[in-house]
Amino acid sequence: MLKIAICDDDLREISRISGLLNQYQAVKEPAFKYDSFSNAIDLLEAMRRNTYQVLFLDVLMPGINGIEAAREIRGFNEQIKIIFLTSSKEFAVESYAVEAHYYMLKPGTAEKLFPILDKIFLGARRGEDALQIKTASGFTRIPFEKVEFLEVFNKKLRFYLADGSIKEIRGSLSDFEGELLSREEFIKVHRSYIVNMGSILTLAANQLTTCAAQTVPISRLLYPQVRETYMQYLFSEKGVK
Repeated sequence: MLKIAICDDDLREISRISGLLNQYQAVKEPAFKYDSFSNAIDLLEAMRRNTYQVLFLDVLMPGINGIEAAREIRGFNEQIKIIFLTSSKEFAVESYAVEAHYYMLKPGTAEKLFPILDKIFLGARRGEDALQIKTASGFTRIPFEKVEFLEVFNKKLRFYLADGSIKEIRGSLSDFEGELLSREEFIKVHRSYIVNMGSILTLAANQLTTCAAQTVPISRLLYPQVRETYMQYLFSEKGVK
């Protein structure tokens, strides 16, 4: 069962999100439970005793704010999906370092929240959705969500994975380009690289860094398009609702 945490110093917002979660559960009947917290200290204490898969986290709170709390959480939980509750988009850059999953503008509404929940539960059901590759030892299935990026070099194709490992086969980028780019999370950033935008930690004009601390070059000509697509990915499909 999915476990969700809500943390906001505004009790009205906690009540609003809780009510929406109840509505969603009544309509779509997914299996989940949730706990609520009015400050980051109580949240952090609870998270060291409980495993949550999803966190709705207010950005602006007295004492420890949402960004600071998220940094601490990432120290012991790399997998939790953090959805920032915010009244502004200005914290997008700071959130790179804490791998924010979504951004939702306050106040919460069904129109904003339900699509986010749909994607989270769809992602959970699609855990087996994978790319199949043929290696020297046979066929291997790699979940799309585990692929950080692909690199082609000297007729060899390397799959860099979220756990830091690398799968290498003979081939070209075009062998998988169609399948990957048909998915919303992948983008071509260079003639030799395709990247999973969900794995981007930092983005600069000439390169990006992934969550596994790999550096990927970005084509100078492609950068404007890459930046625009990535921002849309953050603030629409995985961004501000």
